[in-house]
Amino acid sequence: MSERIASCGSLCDSSNLLLQYCNNDDTVSASSNMDMEDRVSHLEQRLQLQEDEIQLLKAALADALRRLGYCEEQSQGTHAGGGHAGRRPLAPAASAPPTKVRQLLQALPSRPLSNGYVQQKRLLSSPSSPKKEVLQSIKRKSMSTERLTLIRREMAAESRSRTTSSSSSSGGKSKSKECTYNAEDGYVRMFLRGRPVTMHIPDQQRESYSLDQKVALPDKKLKLQWVYGYRGRDCRSNLYLLPTGEIVYFNASVVVLYNTEEQQQRHYLGHNDDVKCLSVHPDMVTIATGQMAGNSKDGKLLAPHVRIWDSVSLNTLHVIGMGVFDRAVTCVSFSKSNGGSFLCAVDDANDHILSVWNWQKEKQLAEVKCSNDSVLAAVFHPMDTNLIVTCGKSHINFWTMEGNTLSKRQGLFEKHEKPKYVLCVAFAENGDAITGDSSGNIYIWAKGGHRISQVVSGAHEGGIFSVCVLKDGTMVSGGGKDRKVVLWDHNYRKQAEMEVGESLGPVRALAEGKPGELFIGTTKNAIIRGAFPDTLTPIVQGHTDELWGLDVHPSMEQFVTCSQDKQVHLWDTNTHQPLWSKTIEDQGRSAGFHPSGAVLAVGTMTGRWLVLDTDTRDLVSMHTDGNEIISNVKYSPDGNFLAVASHDNFVYIYAVSENGKKYSRVGKCTGHSSFVTHLDWSKDSQYLVTNSGDYEILFWEGSSGKHMTNTDTMRNLEWATSTCTLSFNTFGIWPDGADGTDINAVCRSHDGSLLASADDFGKVHLFSFPCSQPRAQSHEYGGHSSHVTNVAFLHDDSHLISTGGKDTSILQWVVA
Repeated sequence: MSERIASCGSLCDSSNLLLQYCNNDDTVSASSNMDMEDRVSHLEQRLQLQEDEIQLLKAALADALRRLGYCEEQSQGTHAGGGHAGRRPLAPAASAPPTKVRQLLQALPSRPLSNGYVQQKRLLSSPSSPKKEVLQSIKRKSMSTERLTLIRREMAAESRSRTTSSSSSSGGKSKSKECTYNAEDGYVRMFLRGRPVTMHIPDQQRESYSLDQKVALPDKKLKLQWVYGYRGRDCRSNLYLLPTGEIVYFNASVVVLYNTEEQQQRHYLGHNDDVKCLSVHPDMVTIATGQMAGNSKDGKLLAPHVRIWDSVSLNTLHVIGMGVFDRAVTCVSFSKSNGGSFLCAVDDANDHILSVWNWQKEKQLAEVKCSNDSVLAAVFHPMDTNLIVTCGKSHINFWTMEGNTLSKRQGLFEKHEKPKYVLCVAFAENGDAITGDSSGNIYIWAKGGHRISQVVSGAHEGGIFSVCVLKDGTMVSGGGKDRKVVLWDHNYRKQAEMEVGESLGPVRALAEGKPGELFIGTTKNAIIRGAFPDTLTPIVQGHTDELWGLDVHPSMEQFVTCSQDKQVHLWDTNTHQPLWSKTIEDQGRSAGFHPSGAVLAVGTMTGRWLVLDTDTRDLVSMHTDGNEIISNVKYSPDGNFLAVASHDNFVYIYAVSENGKKYSRVGKCTGHSSFVTHLDWSKDSQYLVTNSGDYEILFWEGSSGKHMTNTDTMRNLEWATSTCTLSFNTFGIWPDGADGTDINAVCRSHDGSLLASADDFGKVHLFSFPCSQPRAQSHEYGGHSSHVTNVAFLHDDSHLISTGGKDTSILQWVVA
């Protein structure tokens, strides 16, 4: 009996281990990074599966115990009366139960995520079978799990992948499941988030293909040539003229030095995330720029800091504040009166810490909590090294530095209207401080004091975002709501004004140019060259909201972009200016040129798509398919079809006639179980290939939208473009341990030698094409500070264009 209890204990322990295995699967699931909807769905499926498996375990355990009892009865019978006729004698009683227990344990399901039916066959072949009805019951239980076989396989692969990732993450970079190559069937299988992605190899490459063969680095490299746009929407005091004739400003993580006369840009590329503030040293050569915190590809925090660099050589001189600043550096300013040896900075912590540094020694001299409210400006007084003025929400403070302490005097508004925000501060020739505020008033604060000495009421309608004192002692102010630039004399009497157009936006920053000239930065990310009385010429323009839509002209040095700011721009890559801009009703998401270049299609965030005339920007046609994002619009190479890919999981096929002027729907590709992300046409315009959000690769007949399943035909097709991130010729772009959303776009050069990719970590990569081996080598380029959303080679492969998402920037790279 004690042996029976021990055997039962062993079985129970085994059952507990099996149940624990089930529960561990939940732990793995909880640690995954899946989207909430995916996780809920998977947890529901897993719960159903586990309930079935637990029932199986209970039935198998009960059956095992019955058979154990039967074995013991047989053993006792053998001892009592010897062997039974026609039956082989059993082993001695002492060893019988353990031997039988081992057999029974072998017959139990070995792991919870297996079908179960295979194990029941083993039960049936056991020499000591249970009653028939018990077997049928177990069989019914096992059959109920067969409907979950597909889910089980997918989850098992995902579970293994997650387990590997979590176990290796402590040692650094996580590992994903290795690619596999099936030579017999001619396919490669890679895994994204544990899900298998199968890609079929063209017949001509099957003989020579090997996973171990390395793709060489491309011979050509990229060099940043031009940055389109300017960050005016949420930054201020970030536009200055240098003695070299260059204006300096920033966009994304690039600081731009733009010579407007020679139409040349130089770029400081030392930052690795969004630049937020800028100051020019009194020597007019040294520049300080502060950046926000970010995250690297491997998840490490990129600390906010200030970089001090030489604007002639573009060499970094000093880096200060690593590990000191919190979230971002929002204000930075050099001192003026002591040769510029001090630097003050304000970070984006809750208390907005003001710190003062000897930047040449990289030594912090003092720090103090500045304000719980936002701080919009911090500047040294031009005549007093120890006086700093800060302003922001409901305050202006005058800070005096003595040794390593900063003492505050609050500005007193007294009988004057206290504004919600003090938006900007500058200094007159005599040392008075001049502020512009959200109520449209200009206040003059007497030198050395903290009281208002003079008021210009109603200088602007709405907020005053910038005041700039010119070399001749006069002053200009820039308005937000009224978009006016106003010139004031020495006594603050209005001399002249001009108004910036609505399309270019409210004034954000002002800088003095050559005599009689101004540079005006706007909240719509434009820079304008201005001169009184009314000369306003835009020299920099850009988008103001998340940017995804990009395509290049089929035969000219032009490209089109569309953004969620509802703007469509057709750009000239030589002048770097829009040839035209058009405002549309919906937020833009995708764009595509007709092969003739006569028209272009624009997909929006609402299911609507439209066709514009490339020359006149007139609306040619407008259609609606569903009510979700149109992620892709692409004409067939012969121009006779347009494929419209949607987040409603469908691709709509339109016949195109009259050189892109007329459209009629001829098909609908139905079969994806997630939103469509990318598509390519075959060179003969007969077929389509698509990728989706759940990593499917599907093929379609172009003229009808019929789903094509003949892999022997599809594997040998030649594709007009390679923009699908999942394909045999592009899968090498995926890094080890990649999430399926880490790469947003890919593009093959027209000569078929290069492949560019856009990733979620602000990087553009350049690979050799084809890129058909895992984890291929690449050249990597920074500049964007947000996810890079799209890349495209110009028609002659001379340049590459890349677009940033949240940073709204467009970068133009020379391919050489």
